[in-house]
Amino acid sequence: MKKLGFIALLFLVFVSCKTQNNKVENKEVKTEVVTEEVISKVVSQDEFKQLMSSLPNYQLIDVRTPEEIAEGKIDGALEMNFYDSNFKEQLAQLDKEKPVLVYCRSGNRSGKAAKLMNEMGFKQVYDLIGGYSEWK
Repeated sequence: MKKLGFIALLFLVFVSCKTQNNKVENKEVKTEVVTEEVISKVVSQDEFKQLMSSLPNYQLIDVRTPEEIAEGKIDGALEMNFYDSNFKEQLAQLDKEKPVLVYCRSGNRSGKAAKLMNEMGFKQVYDLIGGYSEWK
């Protein structure tokens, strides 16, 4: 009887460890992390546009360089150069409770910025896949 209990306990520990590993693997994919407290999602241009029209009080952030922004940007976007030495301090000025829509040129910097914002405690972050170069 004790052996049966011990085997059952080992099984539960194994299943628990397996479940935790799966959760970590999902976060590494970075396409979508949704919990009760945090939403971090890479979205298409259509989804991004829908979020812009449906989310109240969102914060739209362009993390490209001034030279890139000079070629055009999405109306209403706040300009925060990802390469500025005070980039993190600029992000800290935003409201962590309001949704953030972020984009860059191709999606690389905005993905890094979204990850940083999640680490800083932002509740909703949406990253535009393909960035401004794919914006229509």
